[in-house]
Amino acid sequence: MKRISLVNLAHDLARDILRPGDIALDATVGNGHDTVFLAEQIAPSGHVYGFDIQQAAIDATLEKFRQTHKADCLTLIHASHAEMDQKIPEQVHGKIRVIMFNLGYLPGGDKSIITQTDSTLTALTIASRILACGGIITLLAYPGHQGGDQETDQVKHWCEQLDAGQFEVNTLYSSEHKDTAPRLFVIRKLC
Repeated sequence: MKRISLVNLAHDLARDILRPGDIALDATVGNGHDTVFLAEQIAPSGHVYGFDIQQAAIDATLEKFRQTHKADCLTLIHASHAEMDQKIPEQVHGKIRVIMFNLGYLPGGDKSIITQTDSTLTALTIASRILACGGIITLLAYPGHQGGDQETDQVKHWCEQLDAGQFEVNTLYSSEHKDTAPRLFVIRKLC
């Protein structure tokens, strides 16, 4: 079976929805790859909000933006994604077309600092509320690391509780289905 890149798949899904002038949110900035990707889709008149609890992630992302000259369409927030509804302007709630999550730890960073199940579930609940009709949430989960299995199981359970009349959920795998294999949850808000 051919192995697919779940990151590329998440980008393809987001690219299908985003247009210049849209609003997007990167719930876990990390090294800034998804944040830069989102900015490229919504530039020059859109806006990207990015969250991370690690200053190193914020700094790395800001440096990437300095290289691409798109920093004027970016707001980086050094806070938990569980605070997104409080930290982004209320007037954009319900207008965010894509929200991306990439769980786990910061690649190249301290592997003991990982996304936490409770804050991730809180962030998902908020994301589902502030997402625009027709928008998507992409969430890349990694059950193969310490704590990742529990977080992935809880995200799966959270998705199963969503109202099927309001949300469509798909789970995609990079290769054959294994318990430790990374997976991409795609949550589309139907309205």
